[in-house]
Amino acid sequence: MPSSPSRTATENQPDITKLANGGLLASESILAAVSSRLRTRVSEGGKLSAVTLETEQFAVHGLAWLATYVEAIRQLAAYSSRMEAEGKFEETAQLLVQIGLGEYLAQIFGGIPMSQSETVRLSSFGLSEEQIASFRTPAVQSLIAAGTAPATRARLIDLISTSDGLALFGASGLDETLEAMRSEMQRFSSEQVLPYAQGWHLANEYVPLEIIERMSDLGVFGLTIPEEFGGLGLGKESMCVVSEELSRGWIAVGSLGTRSEIAAELILAGGTDAQKTKWLPKIASGEILPTAVFTEPNTGSDLASLKTRAVREGDVYKIYGNKTWITHPVRADLMTLLARTNPNETGYKGLSMFLAEKPRGTAENPFPAQGMSGGEIEVLGYRGMKEYEIAFDGFEVLAENLLGGIEGQGFKQLMQTFESARIQTAARAVGVAQSALDLALRYAKERNQFGKPILSFPRVSDKIAMMAAEILIARQLVYHAAREKDSGRRCDLEAGMAKLLAARIAWAASDSAVQIHGGNGFALEYPVSRVLCDARILSIFEGAAEIQAQVIARRLLEGAN
Repeated sequence: MPSSPSRTATENQPDITKLANGGLLASESILAAVSSRLRTRVSEGGKLSAVTLETEQFAVHGLAWLATYVEAIRQLAAYSSRMEAEGKFEETAQLLVQIGLGEYLAQIFGGIPMSQSETVRLSSFGLSEEQIASFRTPAVQSLIAAGTAPATRARLIDLISTSDGLALFGASGLDETLEAMRSEMQRFSSEQVLPYAQGWHLANEYVPLEIIERMSDLGVFGLTIPEEFGGLGLGKESMCVVSEELSRGWIAVGSLGTRSEIAAELILAGGTDAQKTKWLPKIASGEILPTAVFTEPNTGSDLASLKTRAVREGDVYKIYGNKTWITHPVRADLMTLLARTNPNETGYKGLSMFLAEKPRGTAENPFPAQGMSGGEIEVLGYRGMKEYEIAFDGFEVLAENLLGGIEGQGFKQLMQTFESARIQTAARAVGVAQSALDLALRYAKERNQFGKPILSFPRVSDKIAMMAAEILIARQLVYHAAREKDSGRRCDLEAGMAKLLAARIAWAASDSAVQIHGGNGFALEYPVSRVLCDARILSIFEGAAEIQAQVIARRLLEGAN
């Protein structure tokens, strides 16, 4: 392992919090300049042009990534101030902040990777070299120099390797209640999920029902459901902590909570009193397992084009059409199903949401319901719940199970869940990234080459240091978005940014972890191969990265309030 410098990397350094705020000021100035220029480029007659937004898509999406980086710097600065005020800004946390700030500022000036093959640079927005240079303030220069210095990363590796990574959790910034919750979920995950996840994945088996029952006992399914409906009545930040730790064990286990979260959010926001009374206690207790049935073949994110029909016949609606990429439908008891109730309305206004009851299926008879059939979609990763295509041919839903009791509200009701769904997806991404870091650190310490652990080689240790710093960044974005949601403020920007960046971080961490494992990382017997497969889905579902960037950029260009 790297030898410790004679003095820590943070000794005699300028005040990190003060520098962080200086870096934030510079990055906000860059964002303001870029936004102004790009808004002019994509507008006609004072309004955004749909045609120009599309032709300038690279720069438009680049704006979303730049804004996300600025938000990451803002949250690192806020984290630094908060930890310092609480007397918790220990050396590990300081080093993580330094590395995160230094690297992200360096990428803002040198190029932000939107994907493995797409890098957006400030010149892409039309800024000249002189303009770019004017933003390189002394604070920016100091942060880049300190954050990218080999000694800074080497010292961080010393601290996290001697504690087997535990030092990172001391830097999480959680309060005592949330930290206790994290510890409980981590213990459950490490004892009852992690030892078996690879076997379940390779066999393409369901998450065992006894695991689901234990999750129910722990209150996972009723975490944010109000106490009056049998839930714990906690906030979204607690949901993030729980989702992260369960996903750290296996993303399938972490994602089971998502099914209940989405269903409960839909019913709370749009359901009638009777629907809330009937369904929420059963969801909270885990008595019923819900699934979301929204996506259709050839539609993807274009929900306005959904064709599945719901035809009213007396006291029931009959469903006709096809759905795809439906997660965990066989063992689900309740489907939140989006269908078109007005065939004359081709847009969003013709859509309605249903609470469609169904009998629980088995492997031998997956859909024991009249008018409903389906086939499994075999997938690389994200197993444990199974994905299906489903065909409906006269499947009946009681009319009283029309969500809210009014037709045409389905898209509006679904939109109310997007913030929470994306925050939770980002939390799952953090858990996957943390799992990759756990595996990489353990392997790098145990694997000897040329007479010493491979952790002693900078190209290995630097990867782990960057994983740790980016995981802190993702956590702070996720926690911030959750706190905004808990406050009742609109947070689609914050949720979108957290999801956009956390998904990329999970993939990068998993890819680096495989690289650290070398040939063994390519072997199915090693869990890191599963983590890589699981990570790949995160930038696709709950809004593909490109769609997410489009949504973020449009909000910014329109002027987010």
